[in-house]
Amino acid sequence: MLQVLTNWFSPAKPIPEKSKEAIDRDYPGFRFRVLESTFLGYTTYYLVRNNFSPVSKELGEALSYTKQDIGDILAVTALTYGIGKFLMGALSDKSDPRKFMSVGLGITAVLNFAFGFADSYWLHIFLWGLNGLVQGMGWPPCGRSLGHWYSVSERGKVFAFWNIAHNVGGGLVGVIASHSAANFGWQYAFFVPGLIALFGSVYLFFRLVDTPQSVGLPPIEAYNNDYPKNHQSGHEGKHEQELSFRQLIIANVLLNKFIWLFSAINFFVYIIRYSLIDWGPTYLKEVKGANITDGGYSTLILEFGGIGSTLLMGWISDKAGGRRGMVSLICILPILFAFLGIIYNPPGRIWLDFTLFGLIGLFIYPPVMLLGVAGLDFTSKKAVGTAAGFIGLFGSLGRTAQGKGLGYLVEHYSWNVGLSAIVVCTLIAIALLAFTWNLKPRA
Repeated sequence: MLQVLTNWFSPAKPIPEKSKEAIDRDYPGFRFRVLESTFLGYTTYYLVRNNFSPVSKELGEALSYTKQDIGDILAVTALTYGIGKFLMGALSDKSDPRKFMSVGLGITAVLNFAFGFADSYWLHIFLWGLNGLVQGMGWPPCGRSLGHWYSVSERGKVFAFWNIAHNVGGGLVGVIASHSAANFGWQYAFFVPGLIALFGSVYLFFRLVDTPQSVGLPPIEAYNNDYPKNHQSGHEGKHEQELSFRQLIIANVLLNKFIWLFSAINFFVYIIRYSLIDWGPTYLKEVKGANITDGGYSTLILEFGGIGSTLLMGWISDKAGGRRGMVSLICILPILFAFLGIIYNPPGRIWLDFTLFGLIGLFIYPPVMLLGVAGLDFTSKKAVGTAAGFIGLFGSLGRTAQGKGLGYLVEHYSWNVGLSAIVVCTLIAIALLAFTWNLKPRA
């Protein structure tokens, strides 16, 4: 049974290459098709992953959960998501992304329905933890797909555009979840996104494709005449050879010092990012007098704030010769002052909090995107999912520490103490990013 399942998920086989006329005609359409389907698919993954935080206060009140209980659910989910990203990343590099991504989205939809029907703390931890694990089937196949259809010189701007899926999904989920809960009850913050995800799963299965060779097209490097500088003529076969699990994990990740550096930075970047995604709505309700829909719109503002800057910074990083770390460092600096503004802004000026949330969104999402792209720049395109999963694992560990740690600090001390800890993490991220200032994609 396991062998049958493994065979079904395995990468699509190459087919005979089409004529030059057909290649020139079909390649642009397939490239758009992959970009569009992974964009919409990952947007939908967000709807069934980040729908807990916008209604965590209302869920907690209905079921008598404390902030530490909520923090435990967030922490467990972040941890399983990180593990899922790494494990599923390695599996995705040896799978057909069309099947892998669509099946994952279907499973997470079912888990959302189950979470909405459940009313037990331990069952909620189990279901949302399992959801985090399955959510790891989202990003790695996107990285594999884009790595095969877009070459190194295009990655900054292409991944910048694709990365907007984070913002669109993350922004819409706040509005969808909060309005569903306000009108029908907290359970519908999981039922409505779950239904959307079921439709998204079917769409992905019929829309996404695997490698260019699986549809009779040449590798992207041949199509763009853009093989890496260290690629030797006549070695296209080796360049396209699938890697073993040992090659994926050991050679391309665990022995790669650059992947470790980007992973460490991602740990702190995710603490910064998710402090407001996970706790922002609750903070505004408890400290600044916001209502349930205000909390949802704060998430929308945070997420949509990063759309324009992500596109701009991705383009700038390409123009700067791939210096993703340098651009990321420049982006992190204003975030430090925005958090200080949130801490010292008194209640009654919710508009200023919204502005500062938008400012943080404006500058946090370029590093989120660029750190992932930087990891891809320093590994094989056949190990894209594994490298992205490893970097994502550290990001999720950061979210785990943030979910548990911030909940503890707020419960036992105050919101200001909790936010001050985020400021310290921002300073550490700045220090680590200084080591990446001159790093460019390896030759």
